[in-house]
Amino acid sequence: QVQVSESGGGSVQAGGSLRLSCVTATITYRKKCVGWFRQAPGKEREGVAVQRTPSGSRKYADSVRGRFSISPQDNAYNLVYLEMNSLKPEDTAMYYCAVKYCPEDYVDFSGFTTWGRGTQVTVSS
Repeated sequence: QVQVSESGGGSVQAGGSLRLSCVTATITYRKKCVGWFRQAPGKEREGVAVQRTPSGSRKYADSVRGRFSISPQDNAYNLVYLEMNSLKPEDTAMYYCAVKYCPEDYVDFSGFTTWGRGTQVTVSS
């Protein structure tokens, strides 16, 4: 059973925008963190953005702050967008959505337990 699924990847020119979607509806933690990660070929996976319900606490990687926005579409975070603007070639990667139980109001990029299969984003110069 797929518990987390991503969509919305594609190819775009530098300076363009994309919106990724993550569906987490089968994960019913009342306090959960939904995170976006990416992995480029030959590089380690890195955290991009994470947000926690119900507090709304969030964190962004320095490399995307001001350009990317994590945007839950409901209070249970069943659908979460990653709005990506001013895209750069270095944003090219496979993007993954992940979920973890977050009992405390603290957000970071570690300890995520359930992962989607990823969606590819390619930014050309």
